[in-house]
Amino acid sequence: MDAREIAPMYAEVSDELLDKFWKEIDDAIDYIEQYPERHHYDPSGRRRSNLKRFPYHILFEERLECNRVMVIRHHHRNPRYGLRRS
Repeated sequence: MDAREIAPMYAEVSDELLDKFWKEIDDAIDYIEQYPERHHYDPSGRRRSNLKRFPYHILFEERLECNRVMVIRHHHRNPRYGLRRS
C-alpha cells in the first residue's frame, strides 16, 4: 500500500494524527538513509524498518547510489505484498 492510500484513514481521525504519521515516515526514511545496516533483513531479502507508533513497516533495498523504498506495508498484510516492484 502506498502511504498516500494510508493517509486518508488518519486524516479522518484528525489532522494531528495525519501529521504524526507523515513525520514518522520521514523520520524512518532519514534513519534508513543514515544507518541502513541497522535494519534487519526480512524473509524477502530486503531490509525492514518498523514504524514506532503505527502498525506499518518500510521495506527497502540497499543500493550503491541510494537506498530504495520498495513498499510501506501493514504488519499484518500478506508478506508477499509489494515484493514484485523493481
